[in-house]
Amino acid sequence: MLDPRYVADNLETVRTRLSHRSAAAAATLDPLAEAVARRRELVGRAEALKARRNAANDEMSKLAKGSDKETFNARREELRTLSGEVKDLEAQLAELENGLEAQLLSVPNLPHETTPIGRSEVDNPVVRVWGERPVLDFEPQAHWDLGPRLGILDFERAAKLSGARFAVLYGLGARLERALISFMLDLHTKEHGYREVYPPYLVRAETMQGTGQLPKFEQDLFKTHRSDPDDQGALYLIPTAEVPLTNLHAGEILEATDLPIAYTAFTPCFRSEAGSYGKDTRGLVRQHQFDKVELVRLVTPERTIEELEILTSHAEVVLRRLDLHYRVVELCTADIGFSSAKTYDLEVWLPSQNTYREISSCSTCTDFQARRAKIRYRPEPRGKPRLLHTQNGSGVAVGRTMIAIMDQYQQRDGSIVIPPALVPYLGVDRITPP
Repeated sequence: MLDPRYVADNLETVRTRLSHRSAAAAATLDPLAEAVARRRELVGRAEALKARRNAANDEMSKLAKGSDKETFNARREELRTLSGEVKDLEAQLAELENGLEAQLLSVPNLPHETTPIGRSEVDNPVVRVWGERPVLDFEPQAHWDLGPRLGILDFERAAKLSGARFAVLYGLGARLERALISFMLDLHTKEHGYREVYPPYLVRAETMQGTGQLPKFEQDLFKTHRSDPDDQGALYLIPTAEVPLTNLHAGEILEATDLPIAYTAFTPCFRSEAGSYGKDTRGLVRQHQFDKVELVRLVTPERTIEELEILTSHAEVVLRRLDLHYRVVELCTADIGFSSAKTYDLEVWLPSQNTYREISSCSTCTDFQARRAKIRYRPEPRGKPRLLHTQNGSGVAVGRTMIAIMDQYQQRDGSIVIPPALVPYLGVDRITPP
């Protein structure tokens, strides 16, 4: 969430910065305009009354030394009246600012000053490319054809169990999923210094609000319904481990010496994918349930860009160790997510589709999520707390990594060579047709 007072004092500046995202993003400020004008009026009246109160207090202090009791009593009554009016205005101002905060929950984050301005994904600059694009001397099979032929992937039986956009993995397919998870967690904990977490998959609405999923994106979430009248409300299935990991320190004040805090977690992720009909919905690309290893960093504001580069590099190491050709793209203002201020996407090459597909998105959310979740730190011992910055990224999406391996490592005979880094985890160096 944006700082309500900053928005109120700089409404047109905020509107201009949001317009770099889109006209729709800038329009989210329209319902706030009346409240901002009302706040400006109340602040002006409160400041004027405080000035009068202070002057009356000074006069009363001088009269207290004299003997004009009637004048003293009149001044005291005036002071009492002014203090009451100031208190009433402050109460009105607090109520208005609380309402302003509620309205700001649907306003996206401001793009970082280093985020390139653009109007669509075609304006996203490529930052770097790693590895050689694999050249296959045969017509590559898409994973939704190759997997079933290898007996490791089944969409039809998954649909019988749960409907569209689910998958069943068998044998070496299931083991490959597990091998990828273990490989990624070992890499991030043993080499990159992340602390592994096993969080709940069901969280409260307040937790979803803390990272920006609520209230704006409720239609994209799976929500539970409970009949117990004594429960504390419905719970939501997490769309990513970013949600519980970031909120671990909600409402806390950390010390500067604690930062950066780096967490990693494997979780399944659950997304309704509302509005994505017909868009990359075939195969494993856009499932209602998928596995992901997530990276979250809590950092000081001064290091937000440096820490984002570190987080992105950690996600890249996964692809490099697996020798998967990929590129890094910096998202322009029109393409960054709701909570993000700056984002890098890692896109892996898929020969069967002759295109790059996102496999990781690494973002700094500046203090946008920290303000929602009330996560602060003290820059110095016993100092005034400040909001820290939150960052997150996939480290990486497991299903899409499996797609990339099936695509880039497939052979003419329909087998899949296993990247050497995974062989110790999987126990075989090739998946062959039955």
